[in-house]
Amino acid sequence: MLHHLSFAVADLARAGAFYDAVLQALGYRRVWTSDTAVGYGVEDDNDLFAIKQRDDVRVPASGFHLAFAAPSRDAVDRFHAAALAHGGRDQGAPGLRPHYGPNYYAAFALDPDGYWIEAVINTA
Repeated sequence: MLHHLSFAVADLARAGAFYDAVLQALGYRRVWTSDTAVGYGVEDDNDLFAIKQRDDVRVPASGFHLAFAAPSRDAVDRFHAAALAHGGRDQGAPGLRPHYGPNYYAAFALDPDGYWIEAVINTA
């Protein structure tokens, strides 16, 4: 359904360091970089998620979040640890979320700009 998504960030270097760490834990990487933006994905020049430097960052109200697909529960754990080590704030430690399904394993964090992000795997 979605081709890609981007977030406005107040400090590209800070946000880039954060997303380099958390997305690497999930198997994603920088696929392009410019003076004002960074794209992430798995193929060069083909971003699935981007961050863009802006002076007027407006983080959406509660209820909005972005869930990144994780390849394993260990990757979810590493995502959460990387988020906290790189300026993120805990919004839910790694673990099963049975109210979403018996195999729904996720972790939640706020990035340095206040976006609510998640890493999830939903398999046994």
